[in-house]
Order: sequence, then C-alpha cells, then structure tokens
Amino acid sequence: MEQNSLLTSLLPLLVLFAIFYFLVIRPQQKQAKAHKQMISELAKGDKIITNGGLICEVIKPEDDFIKVKLNDENTIAKISKEFIAKKIDV
Repeated sequence: MEQNSLLTSLLPLLVLFAIFYFLVIRPQQKQAKAHKQMISELAKGDKIITNGGLICEVIKPEDDFIKVKLNDENTIAKISKEFIAKKIDV
C-alpha cells in the first residue's frame, strides 16, 4: 500500500518533467547542435550576420575566430565564432 501511494505522488512530477524535457530542453539541444554545425561548415565567401547585427563576408575561418570583410572597401576584422548568429544566402 505504501509503494502505491509513493508512485501516485511522484507520477505528476514525472509527467511534468517529461513534458518540460520534450517542449523545452530537447528542441534547445537540437538548435544548438544545428548552430554548431553551421559554424563549423563556414567557408570563404559565405555571408553571415553577427549577434550585433553586422552583415559580413567570411574571409578565413580559423580555430576560435573568423576573419571577415565588413564592407566592399576591404575592412577586415576578426570575430569570435561565439558571436555568429546565422548564415545568410544572398
């Protein structure tokens, strides 16, 4: 009898955790994995948007940083891979 009451009291918590996992945690993990793959596949000539809203062209991907061209006048900067928001198709 005691095990039955323990199971019925923990069942709602388990159901809430399962719902939370499938609606919040799992989609966030999939999105992070896709973003990491997109960053690893960047190549010279790709257009990207940074978290600050700058639109850049990739010049040379490196280990932790990426060299980018900011405008047509050859202004080259180095940005951290952590601050790349997305790749755009122009």
